[in-house]
Formats: sequence, C-alpha cells, structure tokens
Amino acid sequence: MAVDELDTRILRLLLEQPRTSVREYARILQVARGTVQARLDRLERDRVITGTGPTLSPAALGHPVLAFVHIEVTQGHLDDVGEALARVPEIVEAFSITGGGDLLTRVVARDNAHLEDVIQKLISLPGVVRTRSEVALRERVPYRLLPLVESVGRATGSR
Repeated sequence: MAVDELDTRILRLLLEQPRTSVREYARILQVARGTVQARLDRLERDRVITGTGPTLSPAALGHPVLAFVHIEVTQGHLDDVGEALARVPEIVEAFSITGGGDLLTRVVARDNAHLEDVIQKLISLPGVVRTRSEVALRERVPYRLLPLVESVGRATGSR
C-alpha cells in the first residue's frame, strides 16, 4: 500500500497526539475533516493502523522484569505450543523465528523468582524441548514507529 505525504502527516499526528480528534487533525493539517477520516479509514482497512488502544506499562502493573525467552519446539507442534503460549498471561508477545529456536517470546514477571516460575511453566508445555532466556536490563530504544513513518514519507516525497 502506498503511503503518500498526507498519510505520513496524519500518521505523525496520530503518534504524537493520539488523543486528538479528527476535527483537530483536519484543522492542523488544513484539510477537510472528511478527507482525514477517509484517509484514516483506508489506513485502518489496509492494516497500516492496527490499533487505537492505550499503551500500557507492565512495570506499572507490577511486572517490572522483562525477559526474552527462546523456545525450541518438537517438530510438528509449533501451532499447539503457540496456542498454549497464548494462555500464559505473562507472555506479552510471541513470534515464530529462524535461527536458534522456533519461537521468541517477550515475558514479563513480578521478580526473578516469578520469572523462573513462568519459565518452568513453559518448559512443562507439551511440545517444548528447551528454553533459553535473556533478561533485559534497561530499555535503550523504546518501541517507536515515528522515525520509520518519517523515512517512508521522505521516500514517498522523493519519487
């Protein structure tokens, strides 16, 4: 899907001012409200915009420990293990990967003892062969998309 300069400006506003109304976006961008709404609808339909909810802090919810857990799975059991992982509340993301392991999960925990309990739960799942964990010490670059949006906008503008 092609993202043009106006789409880029809209996406930037969404990222910088997520609680602003469509009417205010239109005023800032100096375009009709219907134009902004149509663009937002298309961006959602094309899955450029995939969510509108708040971003929550696991640490503020009492889970300050973050670990990345690689999971090796018995051949033919990837889907079963993936479904089982979805039932573990401390797993906030899981991806199929290439390289050393079959799945990479982002796990949050109350403390290191709780993290060990979660990992033991993962090891006991049918189809899990082994896990390898890496505890995050400090976030160096928070999840962000604005630099990517700006890069796409620059590339679009130079065509």
